[in-house]
Amino acid sequence: MSAVAPPVSGGPTPAPSPSRREPAPAHTTGQHVRATVVLLVLTLFVSGFAYPLVVTGIAQVIDPNAADGSLLHYNGTVVGSSLIAQNTDAPYLFWERPSLSDYNTTLGMITPYGPTDPALAEWFNETLAYLREYGNFTVNATLPIWFVSPSGSSIDPDLTPGAVLVQVPRVASATNLSYDFLTNFINAHTTDPPIPGLGVSYVDVLQLDLDLLPLIGRG
Repeated sequence: MSAVAPPVSGGPTPAPSPSRREPAPAHTTGQHVRATVVLLVLTLFVSGFAYPLVVTGIAQVIDPNAADGSLLHYNGTVVGSSLIAQNTDAPYLFWERPSLSDYNTTLGMITPYGPTDPALAEWFNETLAYLREYGNFTVNATLPIWFVSPSGSSIDPDLTPGAVLVQVPRVASATNLSYDFLTNFINAHTTDPPIPGLGVSYVDVLQLDLDLLPLIGRG
């Protein structure tokens, strides 16, 4: 007798089911803390060390004086920065713009006096006192607002030429220098805006006074 063949299935043989994988273990608290510490250290290194070092190095190449703080020297000694005003009331020097913080760079911005603030009257009294003291040398002069009002930072060393020129009579009387000489001296220290009509001319009063001291025998 012949062998009987097994019956043939009418459909394809089903593929074996894939083996079930176990889920990856969740990150542990230690891993999160380690990643946070590494990110913090990298951020501090880049923002607190690498970036300032690169920027300072570039600035030292482009403009070393500005990178060092725009320092001013007198007789070989650092006496200040051309960016920060200093308080002076010497009659033989040109005075800086008023300051609400007494030119203290650590106090930050101080809000100017409002119209109802009693302290505002003191500013007017100081203006009147200036006119009373030096009015006999300043005929029909008015004080520019830059000379009797603080700047936004209260440490700005710059004044408009008019606010410096109005002081010429006082300085001339205290130094015996002529009006013409002091006027030309101020004009030589006047910086004009890089583009005419955009911005105002200004005088760095601190630098002006430092250059004036040797001329009046106080250097």
